[in-house]
Amino acid sequence: MKKILIVGAGPAGLTAGYELVKNKENEVVILEESDVLGGISQTVRYNGNRMDIGGHRFFSKDDEIMDWWRELMPLQGAPSFDDKKLLRESKLSENGPDPETDDVVMLCRHRISRIYYKKHFFDYPISMKWSTIKNMGFFTTLKAGFSYLFACVFKKKETNLENFYINRFGKVLYGMFFEGYTAKLWGRHPSEISAEWGAQRVKGLSIRAMLKDIFGKIFRKKNRKVETSLIEEFWYPKYGPGQLWELVGEKFTENGGKIIKNCSVKRILTDNGKITAVIADNGGVEQTFYSDELISSMPIKDLVKGLEGADEDTVRIAEGLPYRDFVTVGLLVDKLKIKNETNIKTLGDIVPDCWIYVQDTGVKLGRIQIFNNWSPYMVADPEKYVWMGLEYFCTEGDEFWSLSEKETVDLAVSELKKIGVLADDSVIFDSHRERIKKAYPAYFDTYAEFDKVKNHLNGFENLYCVGRNGQHRYNNMDHSMSTAILAAKAIETGEGKSGIWDVNTEKAYHEKK
Repeated sequence: MKKILIVGAGPAGLTAGYELVKNKENEVVILEESDVLGGISQTVRYNGNRMDIGGHRFFSKDDEIMDWWRELMPLQGAPSFDDKKLLRESKLSENGPDPETDDVVMLCRHRISRIYYKKHFFDYPISMKWSTIKNMGFFTTLKAGFSYLFACVFKKKETNLENFYINRFGKVLYGMFFEGYTAKLWGRHPSEISAEWGAQRVKGLSIRAMLKDIFGKIFRKKNRKVETSLIEEFWYPKYGPGQLWELVGEKFTENGGKIIKNCSVKRILTDNGKITAVIADNGGVEQTFYSDELISSMPIKDLVKGLEGADEDTVRIAEGLPYRDFVTVGLLVDKLKIKNETNIKTLGDIVPDCWIYVQDTGVKLGRIQIFNNWSPYMVADPEKYVWMGLEYFCTEGDEFWSLSEKETVDLAVSELKKIGVLADDSVIFDSHRERIKKAYPAYFDTYAEFDKVKNHLNGFENLYCVGRNGQHRYNNMDHSMSTAILAAKAIETGEGKSGIWDVNTEKAYHEKK
């Protein structure tokens, strides 16, 4: 029997575990530092309402991942509460479960995300159509046009994220829609951040691609390739992403796997190029876990810190790897000040967005989630209340992170009123704060030397690094799952693990299908 130890019960760790217990000859144990499953893909329950930490659309360019999700949680076969109430058309699966009576069901939702800038809505990503020109103003649009043409002629070397954006959008649009928001997200100016992040997240999005798409539509060109076409719909578990990962955890344990919560890895023992054991704090008691194979989704900074025999330079680079931490504030209100000026029907006629990107630099707020639009079942009474998630990016221990919950909520409410999202007479019925450490691996500081750390870790033949933090890569959920599936296959077949690091290295936009 092969003993396999997995560190972390997020999407990567749970996916690997679920795959490995299919072979009854494996003894698989997952160590989870917290008391919840799903990592940042968890669903927080609070007073009858649910919060999605960070927002998780279930879509992938990888059909294997789509099939994996659908096998666990079948697609809806009848309209959801809001679609039924509003007589909206919805995509249904033949013989699929009814979300009004069944809980284990994946909803098919429309993707609506917009930018909110100077009290106007803009498409996300920016599109060159009449509403954009109207909201920007004629002279600003003219300046943006000339700025873009200048950028086309005088290309900058893409040595940083700022130059990457300017080359694709021109300096004016960069300054309006990218510079301030990027600084909010990472706490660094785009000129200090590697262009690699932009290549992963926004490749294919540019003014040229927008114009190509517009004229393709005008002349109805058949079989046109739409470089920047975003997914128009996505899947979503009835009760949020954590529902799926809790289900995976249940099936994992039913098949013989074991999950130990509140168990924090402290040291990793090695011998002759192999991991031999992990020493962990298991609820205040030191415990040693022996393993033949180790799959790690823990932050690389922590992995290397506990790794026996790591050289001084590897430790230095790992310690310097930066992360961005995350605070989200749930706010239950009676109404919004911003109006639904689209032709999309919603409960209470609220704006239809899942996410709203807040570009204004006068507030710290980065994004707004409206949980009613992700799934009506995330809200105890979606016809009476609006349940929002207000997302802030910060660094653990900084001034914002250290605010009390009341101070954080008060700040969030004041910022929403300042930018015109809430009215002065909006009623706040409930609130809740969640703080998430190491939510976003960042691409600056010692990241430029990261290959040295990766090479050191690859030197251990039975160590497999998977997931967002396990690879220090800004992976989407499906990418994290792919790394885990490849690790499980490598363990089962013995064919090697080199392909695990290749996931999410293609320079294609993440939300294109």
